[in-house]
Amino acid sequence: MHSSQNNLKEINLLLIRDTWTEKSTMGQLFLNSELFCDTLENPWKDNQRNISCIPAGKYKVDLRPARQSATRDYLHLILKDVPNRDWILVHRGNSAQDTSGCILVGKGTEQDFVHNSRLSMTLLMKEIINLGGENINLIIKNK
Repeated sequence: MHSSQNNLKEINLLLIRDTWTEKSTMGQLFLNSELFCDTLENPWKDNQRNISCIPAGKYKVDLRPARQSATRDYLHLILKDVPNRDWILVHRGNSAQDTSGCILVGKGTEQDFVHNSRLSMTLLMKEIINLGGENINLIIKNK
């Protein structure tokens, strides 16, 4: 197969949200069709800034180095062109109190909580870099 994009491979992230409570939205993140980790977001509150998860949909994503962030001292992801929202990141954290609309990653969950976030973030960034670190797409679906 020939690609018109100079053989730049796409990196496809798929987030399937499957659990909603008053405190959080939880799901699973797939990387190029393989289950990679668990996710935790704010509950859905009509896309209100800082307290709601973002709308389901398709987003372009960039790697964001620690030096570009005042609060995250590690490599993370930033979503582009989120409707009516800015600075939506994929980063470390364990509960909805650790996010203002961003997506937290981890491995292992209990109600409104995701475990092993630091390790999951490190592994996700490593894998994305191994895949080239560009042309990252995120699709978010509600189950």
